[in-house]
This record gives sequence, structure tokens and C-alpha cells, in this order.
Amino acid sequence: MALIEDDLPTSTQLAGWIRSASDELHIDQWFTRDDAESALAATDYDVIVLDIELGRERHAGVALINVINKQRPGTPVLVVSAMPAAIYRGIMKALDAWDYLQKTTFAEAEFIETFLEVLRAARERKGLAGVQPPADAELQLDPLRQRSPTWRGARINLPLTAQRILATLYARRGEVVSYEELYDVVKSGRNRDNVRKHVSTIREALREVDAGFECIENVPMRGFRWVDGG
Repeated sequence: MALIEDDLPTSTQLAGWIRSASDELHIDQWFTRDDAESALAATDYDVIVLDIELGRERHAGVALINVINKQRPGTPVLVVSAMPAAIYRGIMKALDAWDYLQKTTFAEAEFIETFLEVLRAARERKGLAGVQPPADAELQLDPLRQRSPTWRGARINLPLTAQRILATLYARRGEVVSYEELYDVVKSGRNRDNVRKHVSTIREALREVDAGFECIENVPMRGFRWVDGG
């Protein structure tokens, strides 16, 4: 993974927190926009944590995210910056960043929890890379880029967690996906009732564009299964 932060003490602290969250990760630490941009061109990082302001460049991180979106689309990016979250969280979301944390407003535990979510997204990206639906598939979705999915050409409105559950069910269509497996893609509220609510949201959204949608079936006491032809 890449950690792009120009302040050495902050970079060292974040690297330590990342290692405590997942000690098997190799961390490349970069301190300038030029060095980071060269590294991004040469290396396909699984996860990127970056600051917006690097040295005297107030929006260097924005430029780097644009580079990532062009060269490494879908790579999960966690932005950690002193810029006010009320302004910059929306900007980062529009740039497809995974999440935004404002410096001095979060503790180690919150950073680690958020980072682990980003790491899970990176592993999903790898796991789903070989099972993406073909261009003519009925369902088209890309939850890692947080874009709206479509069903039979019609756009469906779903929150991100629901999109990730839908992606998991569709990627494993025909198989039973257990509640425990679905907990891995739910950011909070990892319990059966919460998973059922997300599945209900998915069904309702799909039925808004296809009244006869019945592709997701309950498997009592176990989980859910995507069945083609419903």
C-alpha cells in the first residue's frame, strides 16, 4: 500500500496504526507529489492513504486522485487531511475517494476501523475482478467506484452498502451466501436483522424498475441466494 503524507511525524504515526491493523502489509511512504506520482505510475497499490496538501501544493492530493482514477481506476483511496470535512468530504466523494477523515478530529480506533473497511474493499476488488458481469449482463454495477448500478438498462438507486451486498450475491449467483459472509461487506450493524434490511432495500429498488423481480431468495437460517431468471 502507499501512504502519501508530507509531515514525517504524521506519516510515521499513520504507518504505525496501519501496521497495528494489518501487520502483513508492506507500506511505501511518500512525502512529495512528484515522488508519489512516479510511484503510482510504476506500482499498482491495493490501498492508498493520502493527504490533500503536500508541501506548498494546497491541492496536490486532488491531482493525485485524478492520476489514480486515470491510471488505476477502482483503487480504494482514504483521504486524511486537515482541510474541513464539511467542505472536502463531498469533493472527495465526487472524485470517488473511499472516505475522508479530518485530522485532529479522529482517534486511532476510528482510523483503524476506517482503514480496515478500505482494506476489505481492496480485497473485494481483487476477488471480484475475475467475476465482473459481461457488458451485456442484466445487472451492471461497480460498488468499488460507488457509481449507480443498472438493471436491464434502468438505473437503480442504492446506498453503497446495499450495492456491495448486491455485488456479492450477483458474483456468487446460484450459491448460498451466508449471513456471516455478508457481515464482511456491512460497515456497521453486523447482525442478521441489518443484513435483511439491506436485502429488502435492494429488492425494493429493483422492483421499482422491474415489478416482477424475484432473483434474490431467502435461504432459511443460512442467508440469501441469487437465482437467475427471477
